[in-house]
Amino acid sequence: MNQIKYLTRPRQEGEKTPVKFVGGDEARKARQFHESFPGYRPTPLASLDHLAQALGVAKVFVKDESQRFGLNAFKALGGSYAMGSILAQRLGMDIGELPFEKMTSREIRQKLGEITFVTATDGNHGRGVAWTANQLGQKAVVYMPKGSAQARLRNIQAEGAQASITDLGYDDAVRLAAQHAGQEGWVLVQDTAWEGYEEIPSLIMQGYTTMALEAYEQLRAMDEKPTHLFIQAGVGSLAGAVVGFFADVYGAGRPTAVVVEPETVDCNFRTAQANDGKLHPVTGDYHSIMAGLACGEPTTIGWPVLRDYADAFLSCSDSLAAKGMRILGAPLADDPRVISGESGAVGVGALAELMENPRFADARKALGLDENSKILLFSTEGDTDPVGYRSIVWDGAYASCE
Repeated sequence: MNQIKYLTRPRQEGEKTPVKFVGGDEARKARQFHESFPGYRPTPLASLDHLAQALGVAKVFVKDESQRFGLNAFKALGGSYAMGSILAQRLGMDIGELPFEKMTSREIRQKLGEITFVTATDGNHGRGVAWTANQLGQKAVVYMPKGSAQARLRNIQAEGAQASITDLGYDDAVRLAAQHAGQEGWVLVQDTAWEGYEEIPSLIMQGYTTMALEAYEQLRAMDEKPTHLFIQAGVGSLAGAVVGFFADVYGAGRPTAVVVEPETVDCNFRTAQANDGKLHPVTGDYHSIMAGLACGEPTTIGWPVLRDYADAFLSCSDSLAAKGMRILGAPLADDPRVISGESGAVGVGALAELMENPRFADARKALGLDENSKILLFSTEGDTDPVGYRSIVWDGAYASCE
């Protein structure tokens, strides 16, 4: 059965977490850097009008990140901006002075010498780090948690990285990467944060805002403004970046922000539910087909943004990710097709279930979802595990065949 636990909260008044660090000004700076890369172009914003009609809402917009830099996922935005910023700092420069062409020049590479970047990943983030290191003429080492798909490992290795699947869970793989960074003098590029490690995760969040800025401008070109924003969360870096960006650009008129997580590893949901000023990680072994969201520990820099600006949290079963994949992959009438992986499609699956299932009438009311709603969603990955994608979409299976 499709399961959703939901938690709504009244809008916060008074002092809030500043969001300028992921706001419009920083997003334009990040986008300027990304624009300098060969092959940059804004990813499509699909308007699924027939789906909206079927669900009883005014509009459904889906940002299709499967077309980002040929990498089938959005993650390179964060890693590349952080890595570029690190190189700029080492040269005593601002990243605005160091576009891709200059950063990869012989003169700059001679000044920098050889740098090794290291990270832990389920696949997409590691591929983005490996791709960026390859583009910049540097090295990358990538550790993957147990159960990672072989296809994602091969994609990372194809970018020239030293990559392996460990026998560790995601959070322990992060700790392994941090340990080796300290021992070897490598640069850790991780999109989660903890005490003493917050600068690079902040840069990664800023890199993600390129995607949000593109969507904002695409909506403005259509003369549209979203009433609702559905955004998925793992550690919460992406969610914090996107929620913070829209809170900055729209101010008091910002859309209702709904954070979506897997029910087996819903650390941000549990932290919001406890509401005691502490982070509440999910511990032990956990599994979800949403590999990119299977992270047990909320990030210390993303959570304050979600605490102050997210209006609702959803904890969803894997079946809803599968439902979203099928909805996007088999569109109604002439709606554009979006190939969306497990972590990218859960928002659409949750939205459809909320609107179609009579059991969620109270949730619809609490979230303010009705015939006037205009919903913006982000499909953050394509079929990055092709075997797993077919297994789910063709056979209804909820686990990768690899």
